[in-house]
Amino acid sequence: MLEEAHELVAAIDSADAKAIVDELGDVLLQVILHSQIGSEHDDFGIQDVIEAISSKLIRRHPHVFGDASNDLPSVHRRWREIKQSEGRTSRAQPTLVRAKRLLGALEVRGTADGILEAARDSNGEEKAGLEILCALLKVVRDGHDPEIALLKGIEHLERET
Repeated sequence: MLEEAHELVAAIDSADAKAIVDELGDVLLQVILHSQIGSEHDDFGIQDVIEAISSKLIRRHPHVFGDASNDLPSVHRRWREIKQSEGRTSRAQPTLVRAKRLLGALEVRGTADGILEAARDSNGEEKAGLEILCALLKVVRDGHDPEIALLKGIEHLERET
């Protein structure tokens, strides 16, 4: 699934509609395949998956499906509260995705610059990690996605070597 998702992201980045359709089909195949396996084990089926995503969309977006405020700080705050109440964490996310989300949340709260101070007060691997977050903060503030920016940098070096 992860490989198919990465291939879909690459297709989207290329803006090649045919490739996007092809890769979306591969991702959909994974959903159907895993649903079938779940069904064969009497755990869940495709209808359970459809009902779960429908419920999740409604629950997590009360500003769309209800009468909750839709100002950005309220939406972000509520999102965190809903995720916490579900007992879900973002640890399953790739590191750059987690970093981007964290930086976005810190920006909304107005506390992102605290990373710079934390980096000065740290050492070792933690300091190196915080310095990387400082660099990512600049990338995000410049309006770039860190994952895409890193990919573009890697592709540039691959072409040059």
